[in-house]
Amino acid sequence: MTDLTPQQQLEFEAAAFRRLVSHLRERSDVQNIDLMNLAGFCRNCLSNWYRDAANAAGVPLEKEESREIVYGMPYEEWRTLNQQEASAQQKAAFEANKPRE
Repeated sequence: MTDLTPQQQLEFEAAAFRRLVSHLRERSDVQNIDLMNLAGFCRNCLSNWYRDAANAAGVPLEKEESREIVYGMPYEEWRTLNQQEASAQQKAAFEANKPRE
């Protein structure tokens, strides 16, 4: 494996994150519940992780602000434009895949 400097690693990770966010914005047809059922995370998870990183660094970032960074628009606007009602099958898969507490 190529030895990366810490700065290179940081830059490549940031580029990968930006590409993932761009891809998710382009694929608004993919519902969050589908992402959760297949990958165990969704756009909301990604925005929460972003907010957690900002807050850990001492930068206060609200939930709606981090969601807008990921969605590219206010979350409620994205929901109105793109979110569909989950099917019974999607809901059942979500319940079956939920981590047990």
